[in-house]
Amino acid sequence: MKRTDGRTWAVVFVLFASLALNFLDRLVLANVAPVLHAELGLSGTGYSVIVTVFMAGMTLGQLPAGILIDRLGARLALPAIFTGWSVANMAQALARGVASFSALRFVMGVFQCGNYSAGIKVIGGLFPARQRALALAVFDAGTLAGSVVAPPIVVWVLMHFGWRAAFLLPSALSMLWLLPWFRVYARHPAPAAVVAARGAQAVSLIHLLRRPETWGAILMRGLGGPVSQLYWYWLPLYFVRGRGMSMSAMAAFTSLAFLIGAGGNLAGGFISGWLIHRGWGVDASRKLVFVSGVALNACSALVPIVPGNSAAAALIAAAIFGLNWKSCTQLAIFTDVFPEATLARIGGLTGIAEGVFTMVVTLGTGMVVDRFSFTPVFIAAAAMPLFSALALFTLIGRIRRIGFPVPPAPRPAVL
Repeated sequence: MKRTDGRTWAVVFVLFASLALNFLDRLVLANVAPVLHAELGLSGTGYSVIVTVFMAGMTLGQLPAGILIDRLGARLALPAIFTGWSVANMAQALARGVASFSALRFVMGVFQCGNYSAGIKVIGGLFPARQRALALAVFDAGTLAGSVVAPPIVVWVLMHFGWRAAFLLPSALSMLWLLPWFRVYARHPAPAAVVAARGAQAVSLIHLLRRPETWGAILMRGLGGPVSQLYWYWLPLYFVRGRGMSMSAMAAFTSLAFLIGAGGNLAGGFISGWLIHRGWGVDASRKLVFVSGVALNACSALVPIVPGNSAAAALIAAAIFGLNWKSCTQLAIFTDVFPEATLARIGGLTGIAEGVFTMVVTLGTGMVVDRFSFTPVFIAAAAMPLFSALALFTLIGRIRRIGFPVPPAPRPAVL
């Protein structure tokens, strides 16, 4: 039986901090975008190109990062990933236009993509099913914590020191995260982790891709992830350009929307575990929470038609709440279905899907916003997670741990 003592939960909170810092760094660009629009003449289409190139880096880096983490282990792989994206983000202080921003964002994306895979693998190996959803919810809440603190921090630095310092200072300070990580995460892998690492060699990508459950996971994340990316990258621009807000008002409304939305992570993770504790099966509890989150996210379709800024922000907050309610349950479903030895690569495969879908959605968003308005964008944000629920029911089906063929041990050589 897995132990979940104080040290185990300390690992979760350090992973939470890594993801929060990941998103703080990632969202510097989104929060300085209105200033870049004015100072560098950055259009909506140009901005969408930069974000798309970043997602290309995220996409191309997913599978190599998953393989690296499965084989090297998260203790060493995650700090290397963390350092790589921090340096790339700081270097954007030297950027001059679309080309230089795109090149540095690509490198940043290659490194940042491994954070999720490492966290899923570590938590999947530390927690039993009834606690796993809550642990993953705490970890995944790092995305919302970073989203909440990014607007006020970035805008404050921007107003006092300029937009270049907004890229430099947060990443430089976030490097201190390395100290608690090496302190709380085990120096040597536990025996079970060693067995899992060896098992990772036996389950090939071909084995994974032959299973409909893998394709269900790919579509679940691929159809839901771009909606989160939409809010992270386009919400500040929507509030400033679509709603006419000032930079300070944008920072306040954006931060508040993500703060309210962050409750969806913890609520979804808690309720799923509580239902299992009350006697519900894993399959029924996970699906109920997942579908409820998808339904709540549909509020986003109403955002363009409400007249007041407060009402629009409230609907966006509700949609983000539902999206994160769904998201934390989705991570738990992946750990319920796939063996621990494959989780980092499942994270890589699903991340590739999210990256491809997000690139298409991001380019489309830029063109739609420049030529029309944000209305079709919010309607698409309401619809896409509905298809991720369809993938869950049709391709994954009943939520249970699946098995893979293990090749027989080689016979000893005859001397």
